[in-house]
Amino acid sequence: MPMPDLFPLAAPLLARMEPERAHRLSLWSLNHGLVGLAPPAPSERLAQQLFGLEFANPLGLAAGADKNAEAPLGFHGLGFGFVEVGTLTPRPQAGNPRPRLFRLAAERALINRLGFNNQGLPAALARLAALGPRAGPIGVNVGANRDSADPIADYVEGLQAVAEAADYVAINISSPNTPGLRDLQERRRLEELLARVMAARAGTAKGAALPVLVKLAPDLDDAALAGIAEAMLAAGVDGAIMGNTTVSRPAGLKSRHRNETGGLSGRPLFELSTERLAALHRILEGRLPLVGVGGIDSAETAYAKIRAGASLVQLYTALVFSGPALVSRIIEALDGLLARDGFSHLSQSVGTAG
Repeated sequence: MPMPDLFPLAAPLLARMEPERAHRLSLWSLNHGLVGLAPPAPSERLAQQLFGLEFANPLGLAAGADKNAEAPLGFHGLGFGFVEVGTLTPRPQAGNPRPRLFRLAAERALINRLGFNNQGLPAALARLAALGPRAGPIGVNVGANRDSADPIADYVEGLQAVAEAADYVAINISSPNTPGLRDLQERRRLEELLARVMAARAGTAKGAALPVLVKLAPDLDDAALAGIAEAMLAAGVDGAIMGNTTVSRPAGLKSRHRNETGGLSGRPLFELSTERLAALHRILEGRLPLVGVGGIDSAETAYAKIRAGASLVQLYTALVFSGPALVSRIIEALDGLLARDGFSHLSQSVGTAG
């Protein structure tokens, strides 16, 4: 029997806790059955097949929420259509010094400079291998260790390691918190990265059946996106994720942590990330499926991403401020928005914002 939504009662306590500690408690609660909300009813309007995978709905959990693959089935149980774990690096990594995660409550946003803190690939792979039946796809987001002499080799190692356990692999070259990482979005370096990663994929047991997606920064201009699009198409990747956190700071932020160094996520990122998503969709002309991320906190914002060109969407920061019941609310209301606008299937609405 589903439990009642306890988030309204727990929210004041969580808000007073140090953010990383609050996150750890939330994961623990999910793993111990203390968050057992009823998932949304299935909808044929929302179900789709992409990358050879079945998605019951388009709403996914973004990377960062479950870095070490500790609770993917628990997140599926909330109603997510797919879950992306990581970012995982080949070796365990402590990340940047604390404090490194800051709430901007007035803006319903976060700033983080975590720095790919994770337990490393082996620990996460052991958990993924022990999972029972999956309610939906589980993607694995991979990155490079901060002190790596050859960051591209870390991505190759990551893909090879997770190939059996992952339903798709996300190549994260857009975190602002690892020095030099975003340089891999530069055309020449990206071409080298993708050539080596795709060659490694060909050598796995799944081969081309293992989808590879590239996670991009929302701080890229049109010229950079055009070069990246050409490189992705030439390499044969399966899709792109737009985007990650932003190093920009929109005008009007009022929270006391607004000037902290790191990547900004949440509501203030919505406008920029959606505009960049639409730009990438125009450049690609529909040739690659896109995942829209950044500032989603309602069915309306999820729908805006889809109409801007996303076939799938992801959220994370909104869970911090709205709690786990948000997942079902978005999915059920999104179905209603599509019906309202005369769409019999989600795919008909992708990119219709013009």
